[in-house]
Formats: sequence, C-alpha cells, structure tokens
Amino acid sequence: QVQLVESGGGLVQAGGSLRLSCGASGRTFSSYIMGWFRQAPGKEREFVAGISRGGGSTLYADSVKGRFTISRDNAKNTVYLQMNSLKPEDTAVYYCAARTGSPIRTMEGEYDNWGQGTQVTVSS
Repeated sequence: QVQLVESGGGLVQAGGSLRLSCGASGRTFSSYIMGWFRQAPGKEREFVAGISRGGGSTLYADSVKGRFTISRDNAKNTVYLQMNSLKPEDTAVYYCAARTGSPIRTMEGEYDNWGQGTQVTVSS
C-alpha cells in the first residue's frame, strides 16, 4: 500500500496556472505508475494524466493536452501536475492515484491507491 496526499489546489482566474503536488509514503514510490484524475460536480471521475515509473512516458486526456504537464520526482516521492491556461471547465476535485500494474491506464478501476483530493476552482 502507498498513502497519497494531494496539495496545491485553490481558486484561480481563467488563464491562470496552478501546480498540484501529490506526496507518497509507504511502499517504494518508483514502483508505481501514477495518475491524476478529476471529478466535477455531478460528473463522473475522469482521467487527466498519467506517468510511467521512471517518468519517461506520459499520457494526457485530450481536454488537457498542451495545457497540463505531469511529472514526478522519485527521490522526493512526489508527482506533480502543472496546470496552465486554466479554464472554468477545469473546475473539479483533483485526485492522484497509484497503479501497480503496467502500462499507464485511463480507467479509475485500474488504480489501487487514491488520495483524498484537492479542490481546484477556476473563475471566469
């Protein structure tokens, strides 16, 4: 098991930027594929981005491609989500998740461990 704690959410104007962090403790962080998901009010949780164990491969949802960047620092047991050019439709609770399998997956059922989430609100 790995414990995940997100931080960095908040309120930002449209066009602004935020960087989310997710710190991990427990089993070896570098053994996990990491993902970011989000859930807007009244909607299902959706995949945002994923990153391989070494950080060499990434995958993004079409809705965030070119605006968001996922990265990880295995020495710090942390995964990041840099969010630029934010839009009101990016408003959601953002969750990080860890997956023991391979490769990067976009379905939430494929992830074994979840954080508690951090709220991101983008005003127009």
